[in-house]
Amino acid sequence: MNRFAYQMYEMTHLALSPSRAMSDAARLLFKNPLNPWAHTSAGKNIAASAELFERMTRRYGKPVFGLDTTRMGNEVVQVHEEVVWQKPYCNLLHFHRKFPAAQTGQAKLLLVAPMSGHYATLLRGTVEAFLPHFDIYITDWSDARMVPRSAGNFSLNDYIDYTIEIIQFLQAESPSIPVHAVGVCQPSVPLLAATAVMEAAGDIAAPSSITLMGGPIDTRRSPTAVNKLAQERGMDWFQKNCVVHVPFPYPGTGRAVYPGFLQLSGFMAMNIDRHVGAHLEMFNHLVDGDGDSAEKHREFYDEYLAIMDLDAEFYLETVEKVFVEHALPKGTFKHRGASVDLAAIRKCALMTVEGERDDISGVGQTEAAHDLCKNILAKRRKHHLQLSVGHYGVFNGSRFRNEIVPEMCKFMTATGKKP
Repeated sequence: MNRFAYQMYEMTHLALSPSRAMSDAARLLFKNPLNPWAHTSAGKNIAASAELFERMTRRYGKPVFGLDTTRMGNEVVQVHEEVVWQKPYCNLLHFHRKFPAAQTGQAKLLLVAPMSGHYATLLRGTVEAFLPHFDIYITDWSDARMVPRSAGNFSLNDYIDYTIEIIQFLQAESPSIPVHAVGVCQPSVPLLAATAVMEAAGDIAAPSSITLMGGPIDTRRSPTAVNKLAQERGMDWFQKNCVVHVPFPYPGTGRAVYPGFLQLSGFMAMNIDRHVGAHLEMFNHLVDGDGDSAEKHREFYDEYLAIMDLDAEFYLETVEKVFVEHALPKGTFKHRGASVDLAAIRKCALMTVEGERDDISGVGQTEAAHDLCKNILAKRRKHHLQLSVGHYGVFNGSRFRNEIVPEMCKFMTATGKKP
């Protein structure tokens, strides 16, 4: 990739600033009810066009969870978000429910969010669904361009170390309360490896159960377009075409990263027809005055278009070990130079969840964990294939809330104590 690609991206964004400001001004002018033109077909078309232009050229900042309440039984409970553990590349967020009884006796649930371009808020619906049932924590990974160079690089080994330290931290807070962990997509691999490392070391803080959702445990099964690309291109291609350096004036100036704007281009390209259609639909909703439908579009794309940079070391190691070498299923995966033996997992229960229409992690890729973790008792393992959902539907949406969540809750409740 051109060594100045990031600088060119920044320059383009700045160059569009005046046009974006004018477009936003036009939108406000032609949506003002006091403007007679706002009530005409021409005025509505201008306002809709101006909003779409502003949104498509905007840089989307980190979203917020915005989960202020949850319902427990018949009672509405206040929720307060707080950082309880912190390192340069991750904050551990706790969704503290301001109701003493809610915190007493309920197991802790750690959601290990993906470090794959989007922020942890992509799991907002996941957090919301589990809030009434568990004491919720989530890994809030940092944008690599905002991490100073003095903090060093971030590798796959570091990801596993962070996961282990967080689980140990949660268990030390209340040793008698079970800790369950859920890995959504990409973190399925490091979460499984972290659990194996902890059990091999006899660590009593190892989680009571782990649930892997739509994760690339063995990408040789039902390979998707993403898996095939990694195999076809090879590591040299990814090194040359996917890594750039953070420009001034970001705190991470000079850091090698897989940039968010490049990731977003890949996300959009995979389903370009769908995204073009969605924006055309929004244009029509705006012209027709369908505010509810337009707002749903805004909410989805405010999240979808908010992206972050990944440290290049972590990104390249993940591509190499997970998608090219298939190190975990082949038994060659290492952590800090030591082999990771999944057969060491004996006490931790294991659940896997897949989506029938998943075009990121094909059917069977996550279920492969059961074959690899051969020493877990049959009664402490479960696989759930959710029909009629794609990758996103594995951890969000109505089928997730109504069908997957109850199964996960039953499994974690039943496996709350280690054998």
